[in-house]
Amino acid sequence: MSATPNAANNAAPAPAKGKKLIVLIVIIAILAIGAAAAFILLSKRHSNADEEEGGSSKAAVTVPTFLPLDSLVVNLSDPGGDRFVQIGITLELADEKTATTVKQYLPSIRNGILMLVSQRTAEELLERDGKERLAADVLNEVSAPLGYGNQAKAKKRSRDEDAEDEDGERRRSPGKNPVRRVLFSSFIIQ
Repeated sequence: MSATPNAANNAAPAPAKGKKLIVLIVIIAILAIGAAAAFILLSKRHSNADEEEGGSSKAAVTVPTFLPLDSLVVNLSDPGGDRFVQIGITLELADEKTATTVKQYLPSIRNGILMLVSQRTAEELLERDGKERLAADVLNEVSAPLGYGNQAKAKKRSRDEDAEDEDGERRRSPGKNPVRRVLFSSFIIQ
């Protein structure tokens, strides 16, 4: 009889150890599945964040290049001819390549700006609207050699995007002007 109770005692712990082992395996499996699910969710969030950053960097504006021009002193067209203006101009350009191109045409551009300013009166340039119109005219004057100003539009155009005109110069089709703005760094009227 004594053998029988020991055998019963020995048989009882074996199923308890098996149940503990099964419970432990189930817990490990649940934790593994949870960890895998968490990993997948976090990787999706990370990839979405990368896509959003990539999209925003494409929409981000590139840093412009600023090209200051030498100050200009110009007689104004006021009656009596004794008034003049000293103007400091800085050009905001799309990139360094555009700055290099503008520098090549600088003598022509300065001449055009001098002609534009000399046609204005002091009264006209003292008002904000007059300065804004002058800035728009200077923008056209600077853009013309690059193929974007009003003068470039006035030239006879062919249907080809990069056709040559009768002078052999290259023209561009209308697009985004690489000369973004004309900024006045000084503006003195006497």
